[in-house]
Amino acid sequence: MSEIDPRALRNAFGTFMTGVTVVTTHDASGQPIGFTANSFTSVSLDPPLVLVCLANSSRNFAAFNAAEGFAVNVLAEDQMKVSNTFASPVEDRFATVDWTCGPQGSPIFSGVAAWFDCSMFNRVDAGDHLILIGRVEAFDTTTHPGLGYARGAYVTPAAEAEAVTNSADLMISALIEYDGKVLLLGNEDGRLTLPESKLGRSGATETLKRLISDVGVEAEPGFVYSVYEDEARETQHISFLCQASRPTSTKGKFTDLGETTLMSVADPVICTMLDRFARENRMGNFGVYYGNQISGKVRPLTTEG
Repeated sequence: MSEIDPRALRNAFGTFMTGVTVVTTHDASGQPIGFTANSFTSVSLDPPLVLVCLANSSRNFAAFNAAEGFAVNVLAEDQMKVSNTFASPVEDRFATVDWTCGPQGSPIFSGVAAWFDCSMFNRVDAGDHLILIGRVEAFDTTTHPGLGYARGAYVTPAAEAEAVTNSADLMISALIEYDGKVLLLGNEDGRLTLPESKLGRSGATETLKRLISDVGVEAEPGFVYSVYEDEARETQHISFLCQASRPTSTKGKFTDLGETTLMSVADPVICTMLDRFARENRMGNFGVYYGNQISGKVRPLTTEG
């Protein structure tokens, strides 16, 4: 088993920790079992630990309590049916998904946003739940945006985008990231900027897809990262955080966000946003900015215990 890269794991945690997951293992007879959970969180990077919670009343309780490991499948935005299936009393849940055994042995789904295959590190009785703490032995992430769940409803990047784009004078920008580096373009003055465009008639999601296509990057539309009123340009500005599958593009360059780079960014507001991204990326804990180009608040997406 190869050694876990702490930086890559931290980035995966920061990107997907708010998603809907399906936790899987095998029972004593070798049959795959699993359940839908949104209580997945990171515990430690050294050693790399994650935890999930399982109700004592679950029909899977005995099997998970005796298992030598488990996997966490972070569902993609188009996998609502998978979430519903593994949250319902369906007899053969695994007949509805394409899966294979991960490097550590637990079931891994195809098409997920990310997966973490874990050995069992510890079990903790906590009231009417069992806390399962797993040591991450292998993991992988993709560019697929994750599926969220809040206030009794699923949340997807597409739905989130259209919900906040109610202004005709709206600028859309793409903060496209790979391993901490961000795709930056050069403008006519030789200064740096993000790919951006005015909102098209087809909506925010299609505008964002076009931006990604125009710069020749392998990435998918991500979540809202920053929303602010740009009073200088009399527009509303929304920036989406998107994850690239590789650091290549036909336009611009993936660049480390050091002091020299930030000083070369044309728009002071974008510069401030990129500085925040660099700091949050180091911590693996992201938030969404709401305000104007001068002041506002960052609402955290995840919290550290």
